Amino acid sequence: MASSLRALALLLASLWLAGCSGLLFYPEPGLPITPDRAGLEYRDIELYAADGTRLHAWWLPAKAGVHVKGTVLHLHGNGGNLAWHLGGVHWLPEQGYQVLMLDYRGYGLSEGKPRLPEVYQDIDAAFAWLDQAPQVEGAPLFLLGQSLGGALAVHYLAEHPERQSALQAIALDGVPASYRDVARYALSKSWLTWPLQVPLSWLVPEGDSAIHSIDRLEGVPLLIYHSIDDTIVPLSNGQRLYQAARPPRAFQATRGPHVQTFSESAWRQSLLAFFVAPQAYVERLGPATESATESPQ
Repeated sequence: MASSLRALALLLASLWLAGCSGLLFYPEPGLPITPDRAGLEYRDIELYAADGTRLHAWWLPAKAGVHVKGTVLHLHGNGGNLAWHLGGVHWLPEQGYQVLMLDYRGYGLSEGKPRLPEVYQDIDAAFAWLDQAPQVEGAPLFLLGQSLGGALAVHYLAEHPERQSALQAIALDGVPASYRDVARYALSKSWLTWPLQVPLSWLVPEGDSAIHSIDRLEGVPLLIYHSIDDTIVPLSNGQRLYQAARPPRAFQATRGPHVQTFSESAWRQSLLAFFVAPQAYVERLGPATESATESPQ
């Protein structure tokens, strides 16, 4: 019992000192693998945020001999680093999509510590790099945000409408609608933190949550994926974001663990169809799909 109380005291102290960062960001330094392990061509990219923080990213070109159909900016979730999230996009280069994968400050080989609002400078640095990359010129630009990466993207784009106009479409996968609600849900799953889920969750600032910004995305086709089986960010988050978003938008319920959507071929094909004709896709999908057993369109 004494050891449990000490652990709880340490948890409270660390969360108090870290503020929202202690509940939002779980970076892992270093890179256990690189894309060549998956047989992918890649290039290490060095970026600099406005405050001078050096960031690391991976550039995955379209597979040699395959016509380039577009560029995807990938923003990953709150745990690990680029290596942990390669599974979400490794299949895109073979389909003709070049990908920029960004590691936020403090993740992988990127310097600094992840905090809000500084992390938005990292997203800005990724867009700035894409602005000047000759291989991107003339190709449609898409954003794929998974989990926390999607929430960061929504708030960033709401604050930078000029970046919205540069995007052909936005896809979100397993994105939390409310940081505070998801923190409370996570804390409720442990007997150690269950009694403190409400006071601890109030350490998380709510103003940056996607639910407060998503209605400021205008004119960009939006496709929201969320798994019925998600035990990290419950399905209701994706449904709330869909309801709050402006058209053109669509919701697609899926199955499987948190942000493992694109391990399934059917949902890969769904995303590719969306990228080919975003407006037509969301119109065809129609109202929010409640069943994940329907065939992707």
